[in-house]
Amino acid sequence: MGKGTLNRRFSVAPMMECTDRHFRYLARLLSRHTLLYTEMITSAALVHGDRDHLLAYDAFEHPVALQLGGSKADEMAQAAELAEAHGFDEVNINCGCPSDRVQSGSFGACLMIEPQIVADNVKAMRAACDLPVTIKSRIGVDHHDSYEELVRFVECIAAAGCETFIVHARKAWLSGLSPKQNRDVPPLDYEQVYRLKGDYPELEIIINGGITTLAETEQHLKHVDGVMMGREAYRNPYILAEIDAQFYGDERVSVRQQILEQYANYCARQLELGTRMHHLAKPVIGLFHGEPRSRLWRQHISEQAHKHTGGLEVLEQAFLKMEAAVI
Repeated sequence: MGKGTLNRRFSVAPMMECTDRHFRYLARLLSRHTLLYTEMITSAALVHGDRDHLLAYDAFEHPVALQLGGSKADEMAQAAELAEAHGFDEVNINCGCPSDRVQSGSFGACLMIEPQIVADNVKAMRAACDLPVTIKSRIGVDHHDSYEELVRFVECIAAAGCETFIVHARKAWLSGLSPKQNRDVPPLDYEQVYRLKGDYPELEIIINGGITTLAETEQHLKHVDGVMMGREAYRNPYILAEIDAQFYGDERVSVRQQILEQYANYCARQLELGTRMHHLAKPVIGLFHGEPRSRLWRQHISEQAHKHTGGLEVLEQAFLKMEAAVI
């Protein structure tokens, strides 16, 4: 598998049950340069489970990074080695997820309180592979949310050789809020991330959290090295079609129908391999977001894609329903 050129100026966040291989293929059709991340995969699952299935992806997806959840240095090192063997472009440690399941495994956002554990993981992973090892974190956890504590976390891990920090500009509450609430309820503090970049210019600082437009992206890039967009890129994937022209000097912009035709070709290949249409259709539900009659598109796919007989006709009929509504 050939590697992609790694440029973190713009990326799409790792999101559970969202950024699977089918969504990443669609995203790559929309943008040649956006850095894509897998859903979080635990190091234990890779070391003890079906690693070939878990790490499967299409070479077209490059550049693509693997996000890992874990805290045992030996397991994380093995997982990093596997990431390199499977051709990933980067391996990222999840220090930001606040879910109970993640906490029970002693990883995710709770690791922000244990920076030395993260540093030990970084050292072990860098010794096991030549990939960039990066961190995705919050600005703090619970009452450990001062700028000084964020700096201690970053300095400890940077000393272990990590040069790239992706910072969700909200703190996380480890109890009392659901993962969904943790994406919205704690207030955003972009200035904290800007300050971190100003104080540590030698580090690559990527900002994440609540970013929904390219105008906002432009503003953030005046202060930090890159922007990571999350839910908006999944809800409205066509926003990625503007990324290459706006941030990478690549003027190619494809229209939605062209993207749909290319994605349908991908779906045809996947259906032959036994992939269910339900999984293939999910990423394109938002492709026509904001367009007239897009409700008809979403409704037809939601109602029909899960049926056992569902195939490419699901997408074709959904598109025809939108077209017919114009007349």
